[in-house]
Amino acid sequence: MSNGINYADFGGIHSLAGAIIFAILYVPLFFYFLRQSIRRPTYVFIVLTVFCLIRVTSFVLRAVLAGSSSAAQNLNLYIAEQVIYNVGFFGVLYSAYTLVLDRELVADPDGKHSSSLGPLQIITRLMRNRHLIRLTLMAAVVLGIIGATDLESSNPSEVNTGTTLRRASIYIFLVVACLLLIETLMFAMAEHTDEYRRRDDESFGLKHGVLILLGIALLLVMREAFFAATSTNASKQDNEHLWYPLSALPELLAATLFMTPGLVPARTELPETRSVWA
Repeated sequence: MSNGINYADFGGIHSLAGAIIFAILYVPLFFYFLRQSIRRPTYVFIVLTVFCLIRVTSFVLRAVLAGSSSAAQNLNLYIAEQVIYNVGFFGVLYSAYTLVLDRELVADPDGKHSSSLGPLQIITRLMRNRHLIRLTLMAAVVLGIIGATDLESSNPSEVNTGTTLRRASIYIFLVVACLLLIETLMFAMAEHTDEYRRRDDESFGLKHGVLILLGIALLLVMREAFFAATSTNASKQDNEHLWYPLSALPELLAATLFMTPGLVPARTELPETRSVWA
């Protein structure tokens, strides 16, 4: 649908080169995670494959919007780019959360450390409930989709509703990202005190995994903190001079860190009671 309004300009989409570069950078990541998903099928690799595909798609759409004046006036195309980009964050954030929990299971299969947390046991159990985290993130995705659609409405009431829903989605993502960081820090402290078992033949990813996981968590918190800090200032949030280094780049770096050899446990390394799809 085209009505003469340049939605790309309205959404701060100007850099054709930036969109093309990021689309190209995600292509080898997509094929790497696809290959890993086939060779070593785990939830982390499968979801990251989908995440990279979504990112390639969203940046291709962004490039089309930035490079074509007729496409920039297409409201449906603009909304599709906004929705697809926001939905994609679910993949990398949940993959990171799943990976931390998997690494804890591999290091502490009997749950001895988890059972000795005293008054914090209920809180940590909620933080480690994969189904709860997944449902929370799915709620954020749904709110974000509805919010992005309502924001482009000509009805002021729907626009206000869209703004509220979009902010709610951002804050939910930020809370889960912060929980990921806390969970990773707890894992790091447990490793430091030797409460988790170690192996003599640890790979680079296992030996230095907790530092890499902290890096991933910090990058994801940085990404969502940017959106939270600019949730009341759309022009600043859409400013590509801020958006690329504080949103697009942290995601790309986080996805790249998942490629560290030995970081993601194989399905056979996980306890038998842990399903790869849980």
